[in-house]
Amino acid sequence: MARILVINPNTTASMTETIGEAARSVAAATTEIVATNPEDGPVSIENHYDEAMSAAAMLQVVRQGEADGYDAFVIACFGDPGLTAAREVASGPVIGIAEAAMHAASFIATKFSVVTTLSRTCVIAEHLVRNYGMEHFCAGIRACDVPVLELENEESGAYQLIRDECLRAIAEDGAGAIVLGCGGMADLTLKLQADIGIPVIDGVTAAVKFAEALVDLGLKTSKHGDLDYPGPKKYTGAFSQYAPGKN
Repeated sequence: MARILVINPNTTASMTETIGEAARSVAAATTEIVATNPEDGPVSIENHYDEAMSAAAMLQVVRQGEADGYDAFVIACFGDPGLTAAREVASGPVIGIAEAAMHAASFIATKFSVVTTLSRTCVIAEHLVRNYGMEHFCAGIRACDVPVLELENEESGAYQLIRDECLRAIAEDGAGAIVLGCGGMADLTLKLQADIGIPVIDGVTAAVKFAEALVDLGLKTSKHGDLDYPGPKKYTGAFSQYAPGKN
């Protein structure tokens, strides 16, 4: 049985519930899914600053999860904040939802488009596309300019804006698949897929299935080289609680 800790790096508990429900909807019957979020940090992650500030508290959740014996971790924010650092402090696989979604899309389409929330976050997705070697697959990165927390407001019109942007991605980008660019969109996948007629990939569900597969294969995060545990070091002031030590 795999135990997977799904971490929403923002502090909005209702979004964590949405993410957890999506994760459990695809998990094997023998997989335990626990969805959580840090107590400290931004209520939503919508820029570089939010990402940076969310990462420290998120890493503490990973460290605690490691101590609690979880087999794998999912970072459920499309910016994949703190992903490489999380791999340093965890022995099991750590999967970011952007990386998972892009890889999944590349398996089923020659071109995909990302549809995300705010325009200012498109550059974050562009950086990830390059970092993950997805330039040849990514046909476009599009924003519907819906704030993250408005995804939970049924009166915001968010679904229609996302749907319309997906249709433009098909018509203008030639996308054969859509990657949803926010963990808070995890509950929209099936409805969108039915409405637009092409595969829609949510990174939360993709990451859970990849995590399960890696656990089943007996694969862990390599501790040879740069992903070895951070060595003991003194941190001062407010950051003293984040001081690393050999796991």
